Amino acid sequence: QVQLVESGGGLVQPGGSLRLSCVASGSIFNIYAANWYRQAPGKQRELVAIISSTGSTNYADSVKGRFTISRDNAKNTVYLQMNSLKPEDTAVYYCNVRMSWGQGTLVTVSS
Repeated sequence: QVQLVESGGGLVQPGGSLRLSCVASGSIFNIYAANWYRQAPGKQRELVAIISSTGSTNYADSVKGRFTISRDNAKNTVYLQMNSLKPEDTAVYYCNVRMSWGQGTLVTVSS
């Protein structure tokens, strides 16, 4: 199994940037795909980005061109670089690998 811990959330103004990190432990992380989800107040959890074990990526239409998912297998870490943030990006962001989930990190985009 994989244990995951997210960090990097916070309060940012519209147009700003944040980088989220997800540190994995307890398994052979490098052979699995990793995902970022988010859940806004009153909304269902949605898939934001995915990165495969080989490094291929996919994004939700709402974040294409603004967010970048990456991984550093040597550090057992997945990142989500978020640029040009909008108020509608406000949510708790979760890292997911197989059946493992992190605790989430809150991103608030507001002036």
